[in-house]
Amino acid sequence: MEKLSIDRAFYEAILNFENDEKSQDYYYEIMDSKTGKVGRDGKEETIRDRVLKVYGLLFCDGTGLKMGYPAGPDEVYYTADRLYIGSVGYDHDHWYRMKYHFPVIDDDNYDRFAALVIADLHSGYLHEVAEKERKMLVVGEPDPLHMTKQQRQNQHVTPISLPGGNA
Repeated sequence: MEKLSIDRAFYEAILNFENDEKSQDYYYEIMDSKTGKVGRDGKEETIRDRVLKVYGLLFCDGTGLKMGYPAGPDEVYYTADRLYIGSVGYDHDHWYRMKYHFPVIDDDNYDRFAALVIADLHSGYLHEVAEKERKMLVVGEPDPLHMTKQQRQNQHVTPISLPGGNA
């Protein structure tokens, strides 16, 4: 069997998920594939499990999620509005969740949003602009749309990158 991984094709399948049945099939094929490792629960880990663990490790600090555990719908929902491309502000082209048309994060799509972020860092737009333009994914404060201009300017931000790493 061919080894399935998080690569450019997976990233593009997530981007085309809403409009293309083949992209949906490919997304589920990757997410449900086994990694060959056994998780804490004694079951073989899937790519979905791995993606949610990596997302939790990178973005869920402060949500109460235990280190090494997968992010769930609540953690992804709470953190999705904190992610920006390059700079922080109202510009929807920089506010990650809206740039990629996730107006709602819920039980039906939280894992797809987490997979998009991880795949993007690994082989998508974020990976490319990090190398070429030195832009990166930035983690800001929660709920930027309800901040004042001064709050947005004074918030604490943390750059995130996965140099050459696999999810």
